[in-house]
Amino acid sequence: MTDTRALYIEQRVSNEASSPFVAYLLWFFLGMLGAHRFYLGRWSSALLMLILFGIGSALSVILVGYLPLAVVGLWWLIDAFLIPGMIERDNDDLRWQLARELP
Repeated sequence: MTDTRALYIEQRVSNEASSPFVAYLLWFFLGMLGAHRFYLGRWSSALLMLILFGIGSALSVILVGYLPLAVVGLWWLIDAFLIPGMIERDNDDLRWQLARELP
């Protein structure tokens, strides 16, 4: 791989990469709704998180909903450590895709 090709790929990756700052802001303020996972492109797990939060909120009136809320809360806490890895994995996938597209 030539230097100009590698430089081009890295420039594209830095321009198109998700921002860790935005991801952590979404995680902190809207994390229980899965907003950070939507932002990072993890749609299926974000929808699951949103559904669990909705079910837990609706059923907390009859004291059954605290279990789904606890699961979402634990998931939210673990995601604080997973966000950098998610962003790095997306960047690696983008590098691989760009390297395959360029002649």
